Amino acid sequence: MRKKLAICLTFLLLLFLVYDKDISAMSSRPTRPVSYLVRVAVIIDAPEINLKIKGDYGICALPLLEPIKEGNNLRDVTVKPIYSGILIGEEQFKIYGIKIKTDSVADIYVNGRRFRGEMDIMRTEGLKLMVINHLDIEDYISGVLYHEVSHWWPMEALKAQAIASRTFAIYKTIESEGKDYDVRSDIYSQVYGGKTSEKFRTNRAVQQTAGNVLIYGQEILPAYFHATCGGHTEDASLLWGTNIRPLKGRRCGYCKGSPHFNWVKKIPLEFIEEKLKENGYKIRNIRSIKTSSRDASGRVKVVSIADSLGVKKMSANKFRLAVGPNVIRSTDFTVKIEDTAAIFDGRGWGHGVGMCQWGAYYMARQRFKAEDIFKFYYPGARIADLKDILK
Repeated sequence: MRKKLAICLTFLLLLFLVYDKDISAMSSRPTRPVSYLVRVAVIIDAPEINLKIKGDYGICALPLLEPIKEGNNLRDVTVKPIYSGILIGEEQFKIYGIKIKTDSVADIYVNGRRFRGEMDIMRTEGLKLMVINHLDIEDYISGVLYHEVSHWWPMEALKAQAIASRTFAIYKTIESEGKDYDVRSDIYSQVYGGKTSEKFRTNRAVQQTAGNVLIYGQEILPAYFHATCGGHTEDASLLWGTNIRPLKGRRCGYCKGSPHFNWVKKIPLEFIEEKLKENGYKIRNIRSIKTSSRDASGRVKVVSIADSLGVKKMSANKFRLAVGPNVIRSTDFTVKIEDTAAIFDGRGWGHGVGMCQWGAYYMARQRFKAEDIFKFYYPGARIADLKDILK
């Protein structure tokens, strides 16, 4: 009996050690395969911001990084641009910008959101502030993934999104060389919410794909993606002149169950006129909106607007972006005017180039792996390790 009890206790101890090891591995930050920094514009043109720091910190003046302040746990302060420099709480500094550095366990809070890495706060024209978060690519993707896909989606869909988001971010860092930042934190890059937006399952997907990127030939792929293609992905050359095989567009039968596959939107003509004027178009009293041609994916190429000043033609993509990409969800639509509003009947959400996120979701539901999803949406591209690309 004692022998059996000893065996049981030994087994339970071993089980606990294995279990404890697994939990520890999942909860700790992964060993980084390579360090790669991304500059994220988290705030642009703000009149002021709220700043808080939990942990040890140092604040340096830009651009020469002279130390101006250090301490532990900076309580809520308001940072404002002034003509002579920057105001941090009640302290005035005759500088144009600051860099905030912390130790590895400290957090920086900007307007209530928690961030990893370093933070630059700079005065811009018109007495406004720009805030740029400098952080490792893996931490950046951890703050992106929850906003791009649901953290309850199948793990292979999350892994595919992690790799695509990582690749897109690195592509943008290459493209933005010499600029103030690499990506924005909104839909015009990919939505990023900092450490506040990290979730257990999305972090697992980031950890399990750490360092994985997509390449075509030996170059980083412009890994565009969108919510729902509506049955056919778009040819990137028609939007941005990117003429490569992985982004030529193809028929997709996977996203039919997406909540965004079909949509109808009633938009007041007055609203459309206002948005077009904000984007430099002279529009007065819209009388008709017509679509004149479509591309191979079924998306509208040109929109013709008749008003009291004549007829104006513009690309459907520019028209959609001007009115609002979340208002007119895609350029695959028909339109008619009823009284003082335009009725848009469309399919899909997004520009349509690259990976269809809801298509990836349904592929993962059918037990396709992330590699299979990429073979379908980026034909000819392959997964590579970032450290090999940087050699």
